[in-house]
Amino acid sequence: MATAAHEVTPAEASAHPAAESVVVRFAGDSGDGMQLTGGQFTLSTALAGNDLATFPDFPAEIRAPQGTLFGVSAFQINFGSTAIETAGDQPDVLIAMNPAGLKVNVDALKIGGLIIADAGEFTKRNLEKAKYDANPLTDDSLARWQVLSFDISQLTLDAVKPFGLGNKEALRCKNMWTLGLALWMFDRDRAPIVDWLKTKFAKMPVLAEANIAALNAGHAYGETAELGGGGLGDAGFKQHHIGVAPAEPGLYRTVTGAEAISMGLVAGAQLAGVPMFFGGYPITPASAILHHLSRLKEFGITTFQAEDEIAAIASAIGASYAGQLGVTSSSGPGIALKGEAMGLAIMTELPLVVVNSQRGGPSTGLPTKTEQSDLYQAVYGRNGDAPMPVIAARSPSDCFDVAIEAVRIATQYMTPVMLLTDGYIANAAEPWAVPDMSTYEPFPVEFLEDVPEGGFKPYGRDAKLARPWVKPGTPGLLHRIGGIEKAVDTGNIDYGAANHQQMTDIRRDKVANIVVPDQQVELGEDHGHLVVVGWGSTFGPIHQAVRRARKRGVDVAHVHLRHIWPLPKNLGALLGNYDHVLVPEMNTGQLKTVLRDQFLVDAKPLNKVSGQPFMIAEIEAAIDATTM
Repeated sequence: MATAAHEVTPAEASAHPAAESVVVRFAGDSGDGMQLTGGQFTLSTALAGNDLATFPDFPAEIRAPQGTLFGVSAFQINFGSTAIETAGDQPDVLIAMNPAGLKVNVDALKIGGLIIADAGEFTKRNLEKAKYDANPLTDDSLARWQVLSFDISQLTLDAVKPFGLGNKEALRCKNMWTLGLALWMFDRDRAPIVDWLKTKFAKMPVLAEANIAALNAGHAYGETAELGGGGLGDAGFKQHHIGVAPAEPGLYRTVTGAEAISMGLVAGAQLAGVPMFFGGYPITPASAILHHLSRLKEFGITTFQAEDEIAAIASAIGASYAGQLGVTSSSGPGIALKGEAMGLAIMTELPLVVVNSQRGGPSTGLPTKTEQSDLYQAVYGRNGDAPMPVIAARSPSDCFDVAIEAVRIATQYMTPVMLLTDGYIANAAEPWAVPDMSTYEPFPVEFLEDVPEGGFKPYGRDAKLARPWVKPGTPGLLHRIGGIEKAVDTGNIDYGAANHQQMTDIRRDKVANIVVPDQQVELGEDHGHLVVVGWGSTFGPIHQAVRRARKRGVDVAHVHLRHIWPLPKNLGALLGNYDHVLVPEMNTGQLKTVLRDQFLVDAKPLNKVSGQPFMIAEIEAAIDATTM
């Protein structure tokens, strides 16, 4: 949903003088609707004018056994009246729908934070499934936190009883009861959720009314409940109002990385003036791109769900040969399968965008968890010398501009391009200022349609070393296509030693000489004691950690890379201006190795491969250790 934003006036600022943010985590069984609950709470938060960042965290199993530890689904949101760049380190509030949700998530909760638990689910059987020897709601094991426990299950059943639902259907409304309580806790409007429920269950009005009743009952409980004689406030939580975050005037909407990439690819194709063909195969967490693009056919988008990853990329290459922009997407395992075909696109020098939504690996690995471990694969992971531009998005909203940049490079340089995101970016949401597309410079494609003076050279070059793009069947412009080495200029088959050397050098130089912006410093000076260099989704925690350290007087700066290959021309000199280089990555040190190789800088790694994003505190501690 899009909302209009306005600049915060001094009067509004004085009405909410304290800069505040709160981190809330919903956790329960994968059938409890935690992602839906979190998504709707995000909607209400965005409409309230807060800045926000989310982190959906769900199990790999389609339907894990109910109540088990590995079936826990969670959704975390950090929202506030100031700029929010991460989903938050430690939750202030944990809403646990069952013992497993509590067990998996409670240690992440801030000391003194608030636990809200559905006591109705803490049965002997569910406690055993969660590996609890005793009920944590009644022993002293949760003494470090404040605890509110009440029978949400029974309260939901009472709320929806008039609608005559069966017990199973009635309990499915439990997440709406919980959402209603959360909306009360943070002074949120229920109206958008009511409208959404009416739309969602338009063909089943009884379910709509039951869910609305559960939502209202949860909200009313927050207003009227008396626990321990004093209501929710006595348990350490009173109704909390978070002020409006400052924002430039404009139209805003929440967006996930998958949505932003999809819209960016469409916008890029429009700026290039070519139709787009997307060939994909379902894989977590990349599948959402196929889903979103399939709903954008009115923009000249053709989507094709292939029988496998190889067919998906092969169809996209065929579309590029035919004069459309070929696009494909996957995650690490699927990108491995696409490797040979990427080599074909490099050899034939056709435009192609390959989106890699990285996840934990190797092999099937951690399908629903996040990682940055495909950088080597993106830069080096093909047979032969097969150079390919690689760019990386830093956040969900950044995916829009990065997708446009990928299309620009692909069409202007006649090359496949790898666009890196990850599971966190793909699924997370944040506010996005809907851009004015009239401010974007078009980069229209020019197909060769007539035989040039001096004859047609299919592998002749322009100043960028890009070969001409010719639609098949154009009179007088017949030429060979395929993966065998091409002769310079003519494109005929040529196994000659000198020719292969020359063509390999040309393909290398074309990519190496792609014009990318000079690297800028995100925060801090362009010289000093320490620079923290990141790429991809580490942007938020790095930026916040550097900001905190600088407030304490630490000499530290933040540099964040969008263009991974080729690297910005000024990057080596820039990094040389610092005494120390720290590279946080969700892998075992891949960008660190590239920087050492390219610039001979003594880059030091900070690595994490837990399937979870970096916490701000982890990077801040590493900064302190480096600057002591």
